[in-house]
Amino acid sequence: PTGPGLMALKAYGNKRDDNEPGIIRALEQAFCTVYPLDRPLDLLVGRMTPEGPRCYLLEVKKPGVGRLTKDQREFIKTWRGHFAVVTSEAEALEAVGIKP
Repeated sequence: PTGPGLMALKAYGNKRDDNEPGIIRALEQAFCTVYPLDRPLDLLVGRMTPEGPRCYLLEVKKPGVGRLTKDQREFIKTWRGHFAVVTSEAEALEAVGIKP
């Protein structure tokens, strides 16, 4: 797929994690809408569930390497919605309620 998520990756000048395109592709193949964000976290994911539409914020990190920045930690303290840190396609799918 070449949905809005993969196309939008080119629009950002900041460094993206190498595993992010695969995560976006997996989410889009699972019928999610994905928009890369510049900050505070990496991805805004929308999906329709039996309970209605849901939105998720995901931060993509390299396995065993990435840590949340100070700004991200501060944002999470005040964020009242869902967020997750993911390192793989399976973790991303699970974070939005899809069994990989």
